[in-house]
Amino acid sequence: MTPNLSRYLPILKWGATYSRAELSGDLIAAIIVTIMLIPQSLAYALLARLPPEAGIYASIVPIVLYTLFGTSRALAVGPVAVVSLMTAAAIGEVAQAGTAGYAVAALTLAGLSGVMLLLLGIFRLGFLANFLSHPVIAGFITASGILIAVSQLRHILGIGGDGHALPEMLTSLAGNIGDLSVATLILGAGAIAFLFWVRKGLKPLLQKAGLPSGAVNILSKAGPVLAIAVTTGATAVFGLSDRGVAIVGAVPQGLPPLTLPSFAPDLIGALLLPALLISVIGFVESISVAQTLAAKKRQRIDPDQELIGLGAANIGAALTGGFPVTGGFSRSVVNYDAGAETPAAGAYTAAGLLVASLFLTPLIHFLPKATLAATIIVAVLSLVDLSILKRTWIYSKADFAAVFITIALTLGLGVEAGVSAGVAVSILIHLYRSSRPHMAVVGRVPGTEHFRNVDRHKVETREDIISLRVDESLYFANARFLEDRIYDMVARQPAVRHVILMCPAVNEIDMSALESLEVINSRLRDQNVSFHLSEVKGPVMDRLERSHFLSELSGQVFLSQHLAVCALSASPDPKTATAKGASHV
Repeated sequence: MTPNLSRYLPILKWGATYSRAELSGDLIAAIIVTIMLIPQSLAYALLARLPPEAGIYASIVPIVLYTLFGTSRALAVGPVAVVSLMTAAAIGEVAQAGTAGYAVAALTLAGLSGVMLLLLGIFRLGFLANFLSHPVIAGFITASGILIAVSQLRHILGIGGDGHALPEMLTSLAGNIGDLSVATLILGAGAIAFLFWVRKGLKPLLQKAGLPSGAVNILSKAGPVLAIAVTTGATAVFGLSDRGVAIVGAVPQGLPPLTLPSFAPDLIGALLLPALLISVIGFVESISVAQTLAAKKRQRIDPDQELIGLGAANIGAALTGGFPVTGGFSRSVVNYDAGAETPAAGAYTAAGLLVASLFLTPLIHFLPKATLAATIIVAVLSLVDLSILKRTWIYSKADFAAVFITIALTLGLGVEAGVSAGVAVSILIHLYRSSRPHMAVVGRVPGTEHFRNVDRHKVETREDIISLRVDESLYFANARFLEDRIYDMVARQPAVRHVILMCPAVNEIDMSALESLEVINSRLRDQNVSFHLSEVKGPVMDRLERSHFLSELSGQVFLSQHLAVCALSASPDPKTATAKGASHV
């Protein structure tokens, strides 16, 4: 029972051997991540258009739950930029920002996402996330980064603004530019410039000063905290809130509240699709980071258990005043680099955030929203990678089309339309490619038993034998394509007496493809042409043996293509063979 329980509670495995050295590494990592996460949590709550405390609440209980159920030893769970933007877009359609209904919708969205992730994990359906190709994900994140940065310009400029798509945002900003607050712009632009400098200039400066490496790591991650401290102090001392600088205001002190999502059918129905999209995007981002960091230490990540861990974290957010969460790239990398050894580092981070929630919230009363917006802008601009368009154009026009459509629709219509289009385009491209699989007429490389494409190598072929290699599993979408290809080849070669279908890359033949093979066999028999198979894989052969196909096959099934051609050749004399094709590398 214990091994089975430890599968769903990984803490039982690593917790049983937890050492003092691991405790030390986890505590140091927790201190650094906590310093980084406090401003991030506040900023991402602002991005989701929720009260700032919601960001802190979403970073306490969810982290603890992931510690219990997650398998990554470095993943740091909490609010992230893309999911926060998707949250704002989703609940902005059903409630007005700043109302109680808006906060309840955020809880409901987190709860729905948590339940979906949990069910996917329990039923081991993590593979469904593979339907989002990497180019589509890269395009979506790039477009989302642009949307997030533009959405925060209203806070930098101190003006009103709205919209979930780029045209709406730009139109809204242009319409309100007359309300520009100079004081807000100075604070926001200054914070952006400082944060960009911190990213590249602070660490070398501290190293030159001779500080210990541990202190350098902590201080180099504390740039946002310093920006918050300076701008908050300046706002309080100079009374900038009376000069048009928007501030966070009063933030409640205390433990995360116990909350309940709504069970209203109308609200749940409206949030089902956004919750699914958030779940998929969040999981893909999280698992990518977790697997990358685990590989560096030769550790293993269980994707299905990760779904359970993230599901539990989101349910925890729904019950404690938060909003949807996932594993964040930047904070996870910081967690790893700071020396986190086990998921306990996350629990210690949650403890640090709990202390901040209890005692430090009065200190951020005069925190300018422009500073939080600057934190978001600097963080998300690192996500923008427009070079993906050039790389995909050079490598694959189909992937370029998927990336371009995803970016264009995300910017033009919003995140939900963009990611939905990305999923649809990914599936359509896969279906198109697999429905027209690569097929090659092959011949024997002289002096060998190897068979290669006649268009790429100088090979020997026979006029009475067609050897066709199919480089894809056969299923309903490509079965007719195979039929047409064989019929066309036989029609062009009247001397043909044998057709050999070479199957080294065929991993499966579904019922539709089996019926096509039966039709091919029947039509070729009517033309006095025998139909043969070669190099059929064991599992595929097992299924064929359960059908009537093999008993009705006009030809034979050969272990190798070489044996097939030798057995079917009218004469073994190679002089009767003809050379076709050109030599290619």
